[in-house]
Amino acid sequence: MANDIAVVIEHLEGKVADISFEMLGKGRELAKASGGQLLALLLGHGVKGLAAELGCADGVIVSEHETLRHYTPEAHKQALAAILKARAPRVTLVANTAMGMDLAAGLSGSLGWSLCAYCRDARLTDGRLTAVSQIYGGKLLADADVEGPSTILSILAGSFPAEAGKAAGNPRVEEVPPPPLDKPRIRFKRLIQPEAGDVDITRQAVLVSVGRGIQSKDNIPVVEELAQALGGALSASRPIVDQGWLPKTRQVGKSGMTVKPKLYVAVGISGAPEHIEGMRGAELIVAINTDPNAPIFNVAHYGVVSDLFDVIPLLAEKLKASK
Repeated sequence: MANDIAVVIEHLEGKVADISFEMLGKGRELAKASGGQLLALLLGHGVKGLAAELGCADGVIVSEHETLRHYTPEAHKQALAAILKARAPRVTLVANTAMGMDLAAGLSGSLGWSLCAYCRDARLTDGRLTAVSQIYGGKLLADADVEGPSTILSILAGSFPAEAGKAAGNPRVEEVPPPPLDKPRIRFKRLIQPEAGDVDITRQAVLVSVGRGIQSKDNIPVVEELAQALGGALSASRPIVDQGWLPKTRQVGKSGMTVKPKLYVAVGISGAPEHIEGMRGAELIVAINTDPNAPIFNVAHYGVVSDLFDVIPLLAEKLKASK
């Protein structure tokens, strides 16, 4: 109730999203500080079986309805608002994804609760909540002391280790039917799956990502050769996808995929905040750019200030020769 911590679980096609496990791990830490329970909120249709994967939580509240099978803003907000209003948790964690941002804003408005977005961390000290939010496009972090009995935090992917939220357990499962749902004005049409033979860049250990510095679609094979030599996959910034040079499934960034590979090589990418948000969780970041002041160097562990056409072929050749 008043001291509980709630986590809104994101899932797709029967798979719980990594960001949900990140939030469960952080939620467990907050619940320990608040002295309350950790509750996982699971909405959908035919999703009760996923509760077994949420062992980090003390309890899983499942709300199922055909209308909740796929995300529709009005129905999901209505169903979640009913649960949250009845439980009034101290803190509710929502993913800072396209779906989560829509949910968080709508719930904050309908419930009258405070909302902190773009959160990288949160602390509860003697009952006082402090949210650490990313500001100025990720250049700075700001601490905000949050007032009010109930608060919603939208959490950026990659902020916490997902493994912490995958602890085994036997949470109690409570089924809560949603209230009568209004006929949604926005309806789910179809799910666009990756093209046949395409890769899931969120599961790759090595990514070589290409940006506008590549200049032409005809030059993409130059970078792809490096990706193959590293045993990785090719990804891209939004401008490359917008021009149709690579499919949407290869896009890294706020409006694309959030990735956390062991190695991320940014080739000809300046480093817009929207792109950095999607890849800053990589273990090792290498940037290659002709502009020494490119923002990408602010997050890179190693930087090469050079023309990519001078560096990439040579690097690919050396890697092949070493095998």
